[in-house]
Amino acid sequence: MPEEFVVTPYQVTGEIDYDLLIQKFGTKKIDDGLLKRLGKYGPLHHMLRRGIFYSHRDLEWILNEYDKGHGFSLYTGRGPSGPIHLGHLMPWVFCKYLQDTFKAKLWFQLTDDEKFMFYDHLTLEETRKWGYDNALDIIALGFDPKLTNIFLDTEYIKTMYPTAIKAAKKINFSTIRAVFGFDNSNNIGSIFFTSIQTVPCFLESMEQKKKVACLIPCGIDQDPHFRITRDIAEGLGYYKPALIHAKLMPSLSGGEKMSTSSKADTTVFTTDDKKTVKKKIGNAFTGGRVSVEEQKKLGGNPDICSVHAYNTYFFEPDDEKLAKLYSDCRAGRIMCGECKQLLFEKVWKFLEEHQRRREKAEDVVEDFFVRD
Repeated sequence: MPEEFVVTPYQVTGEIDYDLLIQKFGTKKIDDGLLKRLGKYGPLHHMLRRGIFYSHRDLEWILNEYDKGHGFSLYTGRGPSGPIHLGHLMPWVFCKYLQDTFKAKLWFQLTDDEKFMFYDHLTLEETRKWGYDNALDIIALGFDPKLTNIFLDTEYIKTMYPTAIKAAKKINFSTIRAVFGFDNSNNIGSIFFTSIQTVPCFLESMEQKKKVACLIPCGIDQDPHFRITRDIAEGLGYYKPALIHAKLMPSLSGGEKMSTSSKADTTVFTTDDKKTVKKKIGNAFTGGRVSVEEQKKLGGNPDICSVHAYNTYFFEPDDEKLAKLYSDCRAGRIMCGECKQLLFEKVWKFLEEHQRRREKAEDVVEDFFVRD
C-alpha cells in the first residue's frame, strides 16, 4: 500500500501523488488545450511543457482578462528563515517568465513575521536579516525593477493591515484549524497569518483603486492559504486570485522536497562554492545499478534519479537533449558518474553567474523595495 502523503504550507511528507492532490485540493489540471492557448503568447516554458507547473485555479479567466486588455498582477513570496536553495529559485524563474511574457507587475512578499511566529529558534531581527539576504537572490534572477515591488511584511504593514483585519474578520478559527491542522498549541500569530498572506493578492487593486486580477505562481503546497483567500475575496470587493501550481523540486537524496536546514547536504544553496556543489552532486541518489557491467547490461532508472530530476525541473531546458539523457540511461549507454559530471557543469555555470549577479544586486536593492 502506498505511503500516505501530507501536503500543507507547513509540512510536506511522503511520496506525493500529484494527480490525487488535484482531487484533494479541488484544482484543475493544465491540459493540452490550455497549453496550446498559453503558447500563443510566446514560447512555452519548459516547466509548462513538462508538466512541472501542472495545476491551476482560474487560469483561463486570467487569460481572458489579459485578452480584454485589462492585464493582471503577479504575486509570489518567500518565508525568510535561511539561505536560498535551487528549489526556491525554480518557481521564481517561472515567475520571471510570466513577467516577461505578459509584462505583469510583480508583488514579492517576504514574510519575516510568519517565520518568526513559526520558528522558535529565529528572532524577528534574524528573519528580517534573512529577508534582505534572500532579496539578493530574487533580484539576481533579472526581474524588471520597474515592474517588481519587494516588501517585508513588518515594513509594509501600515499599507496591509486595514485589509488584513477585514480579511481576518471573515475567516473562522475552525477554517484555519481544518485547512492547516492547527491545534490549541499554535500561537495566535500563526492563526492570524493567513490574513496577512491574503493582502498581496489585492495590492495592485489597492494601488490602482480598481479591481485588478492577480495570478499566483507557487508550489502546490501553498494552495491552502489561497483557497481561504478565494473564499473571502469577493466579499472584500476584489477578484478571486488565480493560481498556477508547481510540483515540488526533490532533493539530491531523491523523493522528498528540498530542505533549507534539516538536510543541507542534499540541498544546493545559491551561495555554495564550487567544491561544495561538486561534492553534493557527486553524492546524489541515482537510479543506477550496483556495477558498471550491470548498468551497461540492464540500464539505469532515470524515473527515480535525482540527477535526472534536476535536469528535468531546471537545468536542461532542451527537450531533445533531456530525452537523449533519458534513453541513454535506460539503454546503459551512460554511467551515473558521467551524468553527475554533466549536471555539475550546468549547475556550476548557472551558480557562477547567479553569484556574480547576486553581488551586484546589493547596489540596486532600493530600486525594488517598497515600504510604508
